[in-house]
Amino acid sequence: MPASLPPAFRRIRLELAREPGHPQGEAHFGYQLVAPLGEDAHIAVELWKEHRDNCRVVRFRPDGDRDIGHLVRRPGGSWAFRYDIAGDEEDEATFRFDNEAFRTGEYVSVRQGDQMHTFRVVSVEPV
Repeated sequence: MPASLPPAFRRIRLELAREPGHPQGEAHFGYQLVAPLGEDAHIAVELWKEHRDNCRVVRFRPDGDRDIGHLVRRPGGSWAFRYDIAGDEEDEATFRFDNEAFRTGEYVSVRQGDQMHTFRVVSVEPV
């Protein structure tokens, strides 16, 4: 990450919350985001627009597989994770990220294929 990012940028770690098949959640199944947050802990859209190339996501899984992509805003204002900038792969849609506060202990949802998974925000740190 460039040293010139505004102070609003945060590194956000999301880990799978409890769900069928994962009664305790799963610390090795999640995402790490780099995104600007406003004082209300919501994604700061104007800063995202100015620094969209730096708004990244890393998807991690228990098998050690990692995918690196971008946090993108779709028409209509919804957010998604895009791993293939060329557009050949389907985006992972988020559920109401525009209304979510990214604070430790909060929950957010991400759609993977035809399944929605809930993730807990486990850390929010300055970049």
